[in-house]
Amino acid sequence: MNPVVVAVFLMLALSLLRVNVVIALTLSALIGGLIAGMPLSDTIEAFNKGLGGGATIALSYAMLGAFAVAISHSGITDILARYVIKKMGKEATPAQKTYLKMGLLSAILLIAISSQNLIPVHIAFIPILIPPLLHTMAQLKIDRRMVACIIAFGLTATYMLLPVGFGGIFLNNILMKHIVENGMMVTSAQMPVGMMIPVLGMAVGLLVAVFVSYKKPREYCLKTILATEPETRTLNKTHVVIALMAIVLALSLQLYSDSIIVGSLAGLLMFILGGVVKANQTQDVFTKGVYMMGMIGFIMIAASGFAEVMKATQGVSTLVSSVSHAMGDHKALVALLMLLVGLLITMGIGSSFSTIPIIATIYVPLCVEFGFSPLATIALVGAAAALGDAGSPASDTTLGPTSGLNVDGQHDHIWDTVVPTFIHYNIPLVIFGWIAAMVL
Repeated sequence: MNPVVVAVFLMLALSLLRVNVVIALTLSALIGGLIAGMPLSDTIEAFNKGLGGGATIALSYAMLGAFAVAISHSGITDILARYVIKKMGKEATPAQKTYLKMGLLSAILLIAISSQNLIPVHIAFIPILIPPLLHTMAQLKIDRRMVACIIAFGLTATYMLLPVGFGGIFLNNILMKHIVENGMMVTSAQMPVGMMIPVLGMAVGLLVAVFVSYKKPREYCLKTILATEPETRTLNKTHVVIALMAIVLALSLQLYSDSIIVGSLAGLLMFILGGVVKANQTQDVFTKGVYMMGMIGFIMIAASGFAEVMKATQGVSTLVSSVSHAMGDHKALVALLMLLVGLLITMGIGSSFSTIPIIATIYVPLCVEFGFSPLATIALVGAAAALGDAGSPASDTTLGPTSGLNVDGQHDHIWDTVVPTFIHYNIPLVIFGWIAAMVL
């Protein structure tokens, strides 16, 4: 019984049973450590050691949530929603509503893509943009599971393919670096080529989600949505200007300092100095921000502890070694099992960026031994690492969409984000990743 396998499956089973993800991660980590033969004290020590790695992320998301609440007070995020509602009107035809719906979804997709490459703010745009649009989405009867899939595609597929922004970090600084260090020469020009077929699989999954799986209208309670919106909806042009300045300032400082905390804090100070948020309202704003984004922080903290325990068990290397010995000379089976093992590992760790250093040391020598080309190796290692990103309960790619779509409590993290993204992205990634390994 491999401790990583047991821990990951237990975590997923508990999550699917609607057990809180933090509880599922913590319990699974402890059981995984005990199965590996680690004393309870050592398991707890490893878990506690990992918790510190998630503290910065937790504070970053809490501060980001407060910044998003402050932006909502300015009314700037209502402009797009009001425009769409006005265009819809009572006289809007079904064709016009369809046009507005596709325009809105396309805008969300483009913004999600830009958040990884053009303006690399990652998931910071979600709690700012999505909550004000929930009322409009409900009027258009847009299934939020579709929106979760659209955002997840923009967050994941682009960094896997485009070598700029987060894509440059993933493809060149992490994936290429570890492939080269482990014995295979590849170039930066080969990285997007090797990842092209796996990303094509994700594109197919996106089309299925939008035009097949979640095409039908879905009803949401408008009263519940309205109850989560600020009471004052009067648009103040001065506040809008201040909001734009705060957003530019926050974005600039985030990119300069590589810190969401610094950027969000500067933006909040701009709102306070501009009178959009009064000093005595900051407690309420921060509390609402923690309510919106705090759960992400706790999940990421628990996920860091879980990952540290999994590393301490040495279960990853044991798992890959046992699988490699059972493969024989079947190259096609080798590729498939490498992808499945990568899926299992990343589902537990929740980050493709953190998974590559773990699996590359074993996968690259295996690729050399079985005669995979450099492009096939890029596809195998890259796809295996990215697999869990769009399907892990503890991944930014799933936690981010949920933070925006579940503001009113009508969007379940596991069943409305994790399961849809797993089905539409992880399954195609396995299939197309295997195809890439065979044809490249």
